[in-house]
Order: sequence, then C-alpha cells, then structure tokens
Amino acid sequence: MDAIEAEGEELLKQLATLTTAYKRSIELDLIFDSPSDFLYRQKGQHKVDNSLLEEFLPRLADTRLVPGLNQIKSLSVGPQAAFAAFIFAGNVHSLLSDGGIFIKKKDQDYALSKKVYLKASTDPDFGLSDTLTTVLNVAYLAAECKTNLDKTMFNEALETARSLKQAVAGSRYLLVCEWLDMQPIDTSSTDIEEVIILRKGSRLGSGVREVFATAAGRAKARDAYVAHYDAHPLAVDCLQRIVDHMRSVYPETIVLDEKTVLNRGYF
Repeated sequence: MDAIEAEGEELLKQLATLTTAYKRSIELDLIFDSPSDFLYRQKGQHKVDNSLLEEFLPRLADTRLVPGLNQIKSLSVGPQAAFAAFIFAGNVHSLLSDGGIFIKKKDQDYALSKKVYLKASTDPDFGLSDTLTTVLNVAYLAAECKTNLDKTMFNEALETARSLKQAVAGSRYLLVCEWLDMQPIDTSSTDIEEVIILRKGSRLGSGVREVFATAAGRAKARDAYVAHYDAHPLAVDCLQRIVDHMRSVYPETIVLDEKTVLNRGYF
C-alpha cells in the first residue's frame, strides 16, 4: 500500500483490492482453515481479524483522497481516546490540577482529530500551583468499526454518537461494518450520520455458522463459506462514502467569503 502511486478513485480501488486480499489471507487461510479450533473460537477476544479494519481506515486519511487535510497542522488519525466531556468536579476548594477538572475521553475505533493544547487555572497569571495543562484529541469525525453489526451494537453506537455531538457540535459519527446482522434502521433521526456496510452483504445465518466451531465442520462447509466471502469484496463505493464524509468535515477551501456564498446562493 505504501508503494501505490495512484490518486483519487484509482488509489481507492487499489487500497480496496489489497485490503480484501489481506483480510482473506487472515480470515480464511489463517483462521478458518486452521486445523486447530483455538483461533476460530478466540478470534474475537484476541482481535486476530476484527482489528484489521481499524488498521486500514487510516489509509483513507490521505491528501490524495482528502486534499483538505493539508489545512490541518495537528491532525491525529486512527484509534484514539478522543475528548468527550469537560466537567468541573470536586468542591469549591478542589485544585483544578488535582481533581477539580475531570476530562472525560472516549476510545474511538477510528477518528480524525485536531489536537488542542489546553491550559486552565484559577490564577490569572496561570501559576503552577493551580493550573491544569493538558492535550486533547478533538474528534470532528469518528467511526465505530464492526465486523458484524447487530442491534445491540447499533444501540451502543447511538449513545456514543450522542455523546460525541454534545462534546463537538460540528462532528460526524459513522458506523462502519463489513456484514449486516440486523434489520436496517433509519439513521436520519439519530446522531449517527450513516451506517456503511463495506461488503454489501449479510452475515451468514446461525444455522450455517454453528458447524464452523470445529475444524471438521469448517472443512465440510468450506465451499459455501468461500463462495459467500468472495462474492462480497470490500466495495469501493462504500469506501468512497467514508472519504466523502471526510471531505465534508475537512474541506479543501476554508475561507467562507461573501463572493463565494453569493455565487452559489447558500451557506
């Protein structure tokens, strides 16, 4: 991936092709075809496969795809603990630097954040005796990454999205998954901008998956699994939707001048 010299849509296509192949080698060749049952049964706990999407998404934060990122000097990309709330805690005598201010953070699977260097004090000269100095990752775009998205995960994401919007008013929250494992829900009335299903497919039914627990069962059902898996590569147009959200959050032009606004008729 580091060696790709393409730009725009062609860059996205090559990234999708390479990631699909890489994930297949891990999920099929390493885990599914393993003669032992350990990897298949423990893959969720040990994050053997479900962290691959989190590792890939930072590749989309490329100025060849999102030129506006050139405008940000202190950008943090990838899994991170992002700012969630700023709370005055303790009592009136609590020092800000010793529990008087509580800064809540939320682990995000993927985020594009701007670093904010913050100093707060009860001393107008910011004396060291009662001054809190900290660095925050303020996420203007965050995404939860799931291999299989079910209703419980969706409901948890609703709360995370609400908290992010309260902390950062202009932020966007995406729910990104590979396979759908629930009935679709309209996100227009929620704080989730969009649910993006990268493989455009549903998870195999539990009746099929139950035989995968043993090596013998996986070998017997391998053809059906491979056919389903290979029929749903990572979709370029779904990755493009993530890029489009990133472009909206980090536009190439940052000056909102009167001439531009009057030219297009809205702002």
